[in-house]
Formats: sequence, C-alpha cells, structure tokens
Amino acid sequence: MVVKLKWLTVTLGFISIIGCAQSKKGIIPKSYVAYKTVDKIVIDGDESDVSWSKVDWSDPFIDIEGIDKPKYNTKVKMLWDENNFYILAKMEEPNVWANLKQRDTIIFYNNDFEVFIDPDGDTFNYYELEINALNTAWDLFLTKPYRENDNVVLNDWNIPGLKSSVKINGTLNNPNDTDEGWMLEMAIPWAAYKTSYFDKNVPINKFWRVNFSRVNWQHSIIDGQYERKKDTKGKFLPEYNWVWSPQGVINMHEPEKWGYVYFSSKEGKDTFTIPQDEKVKWELYTLYRAQKEYYQKHKVWAKSLANLTKETISVDNKILKLVLENHSTGFNISVRSPFSNNTLIIKQDGKIISN
Repeated sequence: MVVKLKWLTVTLGFISIIGCAQSKKGIIPKSYVAYKTVDKIVIDGDESDVSWSKVDWSDPFIDIEGIDKPKYNTKVKMLWDENNFYILAKMEEPNVWANLKQRDTIIFYNNDFEVFIDPDGDTFNYYELEINALNTAWDLFLTKPYRENDNVVLNDWNIPGLKSSVKINGTLNNPNDTDEGWMLEMAIPWAAYKTSYFDKNVPINKFWRVNFSRVNWQHSIIDGQYERKKDTKGKFLPEYNWVWSPQGVINMHEPEKWGYVYFSSKEGKDTFTIPQDEKVKWELYTLYRAQKEYYQKHKVWAKSLANLTKETISVDNKILKLVLENHSTGFNISVRSPFSNNTLIIKQDGKIISN
C-alpha cells in the first residue's frame, strides 16, 4: 500500500517500489488555476470568506489509480497572496473520527487529508503535509522519492507559520449519529519553501507540481470507539486512497504525475495549458521506469533504447530524438525539445535537468 510502504521505507530502510504495476492507460495530470486573493482569509475551517465564493471547486477526487469512483466525495479550492498558499478541502463523510493528537505521529493511521508539493518540478526536495479531523498535523520533507535507495526523509521538519482549522458538519467521534463530513482550511506560508534567505519563491504566474490525497479507512466500533477495521487474522484492512490527480499506481511518491497548480495574478478569468516540455518530461520518466525495471530483471542497464521501447516516441506529433548514455554510476537519457530547443536530461536517480 502506498502509505504503508512510505512508513516502512522511513523506519526499516529501502523497500523497492519502482516495480509497482503502472497503469496501462495514459494518466494526464489535472491542472487548476489558483487566483490571488485581495481579501483577508480567516482560517477557521469555513468556506464563508468572500474570496472562496469567487473561485471554483476542483474536479471531484478519483481513486489513486484513476479507475474507480470513491465512495465519498472530496474536492478542493485554492487561492494565494504574497504570504500564503490557501487550500480549502471539503470531504463527505458519514463517520467523522480521529484519535491522534500529537504532531508528527503517523497521521494516516486516521482518516486524513494530505498535501504534496514540489515547487520546481524535478521530483526532488518535495514536501508532504497530513492533517486529520482533530487538526493534528504531520509535515515532512523528502530529498528524493522513496523509489531511490539513498533518500533522506526529514520527519522532524515543520512548516513554520502553518495555520489550519477543521470544521465538522456533524459530531466528531460519535458513532450514534450520521455526519455529513468535514472541512479543512489551511494557509501554508511561502517562506516554508525558501531555499535561501533571499529566495523569491512566490510563484507569480508560474506553476508548481501539487497533489492531494485523502486516506479513508474501513472502521469498526469497539466499546463505543472508532477503530480501523481488521480482517479475521487480525490484520488491518487496506485503506482507500482518493486523490485529486490520479497516479495510475498505488504510490503517491511519483511526483512527476502530480497535478499542475498555476498561480495567476490576473484579475479576470485565466487559463492554463500544460507546457509541451512537461509532456516531453513525462516520456522521459516512462523510459526511466523502463530502464529501472530492465535493471531489476537483468542486473545491468539497457544499452539501447530498443531494449526499453519498441515504439517511436512523439509528443504532439513531434518525434523525440532520444539519446541513451550509460556511465559508471548509471545512465542519462536526453532529448532536445522540439518545442523549446532546451535539452532535457533524466538521470538514473530520476532527477530532470534542463539546459
């Protein structure tokens, strides 16, 4: 499971998840235009601020593989100003419960809402935030995705200045009634994503790679308390993972598949189109995964692209002239973009470089 693999990687060392079965159908990341708000937003877990009424909800969440419709609806809105990235999440849930109260505990052991952010889109140095219905947070920083065996997870990293609030439409932890759901509102300071003191990182008219996940467990009621449901052998039943932008695989830690949030400064309606070079990067990641799988099977890197794909690879009817180079520590796959003329290179660790 995506979340269990995540925690096992942190506590027990590297567990290879590159072999997770990939979707056979193309997964196109979602996109959302986040507008600048000029009005103050009060973080109270409510959608009554005027600014929220001016922007649209996202598409409803889908299951993580992009196949099934979730049992309960989830949707988000996003806004920004010079100080914060604002997120409003609305979750349908007839049984709102939570029991984890200490920050940086394993929050996904409760039903939760999760935020994933990669500011520069290279899949390295990204951020995760999980919050349950008690408004208990777990925030962490990852230098690399879990698929790399030398990743460093900073579990004690906290988002400075994070504000969040939960509003329950119903009664928390009461199995004797039926709830409507819960709403989570948060303000994440841009300062949390600075790489240096002088870094100007407010993404005005730029996009960041972002995704959201909602973890939902089947439950039992024991002695009047909610608990995660177990099977007949005493093992917890697997959780549901419902996301904004589908991953095509049960693994949130493939940042190249996350959605695109464009932070518009335009006062009227704006549009965003995923840049063509991003589509070129998607193809590079497909080859990267194929090369990793080839190594697992043969214990050597493929020496030819013909070992990885039998097809001519193109983007928007432009054929990509790809080059595979092996070296003593791994490989590079490079291509000169037919759209921007930039050279894009993916390395054996999955990092994308643009020259």
